[in-house]
Amino acid sequence: MTNKQIKIDKNILIHNRIANKYEKMHGEIYNEIEQFRLFDNLKLAKSFIESDKYSNVALDIGCGAGNLSKHLLELGMSVIASDVSDGFLDLVKYKFSGRSIHVVRINGRDLSNIESNSCDFVAVYSVLHHIPDYLHMIEEMARVCAPGGIVYIDHEPTENFWKEDRVYEDFVKKASKIEWKKYIVFSNYVNRVKRMFNPKYANEGDIHVWPDDHIEWSVIDKILTKNNFKCVYSVDYLLFKSKYINSVYQEYLGKCSDMRSRVYKKSV
Repeated sequence: MTNKQIKIDKNILIHNRIANKYEKMHGEIYNEIEQFRLFDNLKLAKSFIESDKYSNVALDIGCGAGNLSKHLLELGMSVIASDVSDGFLDLVKYKFSGRSIHVVRINGRDLSNIESNSCDFVAVYSVLHHIPDYLHMIEEMARVCAPGGIVYIDHEPTENFWKEDRVYEDFVKKASKIEWKKYIVFSNYVNRVKRMFNPKYANEGDIHVWPDDHIEWSVIDKILTKNNFKCVYSVDYLLFKSKYINSVYQEYLGKCSDMRSRVYKKSV
């Protein structure tokens, strides 16, 4: 078994276990400010699609608890919710029963069970850093995207996130609330000990978001350009987390950023 497959299997085990409590664990995603931003961004992204279909087909890669799928359904799209975790897929089937959605289990390596040129909106949100060979997945996203359709990538760190930025550092210090609860959670101490032996140990799956191991936007651009895509929208934004003080967050909006969202359109 390859090292990449070991990481994929670890992801599956972890996400099967936490599927039903995933939303509570991720306050940086499931908060009103981020959800409003995400919906508006998806709505804008959809406007770039050139299709004569009555109902656009959206592929949500790494659907998790259905965050993107929910918004895509609200935008009137037919959704294919895909994930490596049966726990997440069962949850999504239950949450959106009776709506225009069906679930597909993917293998974490490619999209071999999705037809080429079949999806008008191919989306990943906070997912690429979980995929061991994310560049091959970008190739696969390009393959399944229909002419006139878009590839949507969101919630991945910018290049500047890895550089020293005094303004951003000041923001994090001022905005972060003291989380007293973390001091009484035993697993936090266990994880700290594990990181003493492996500095890149992550509590949740294969998360390569380290200064020397993270997604490279410039390489993604090259791959999609090679596959007849053009970047039609790009924005760097400051992610709101539930542990942040809202007034401080509002003060620093426009002064610094840590995340990026991009929309790429495939030539007709």
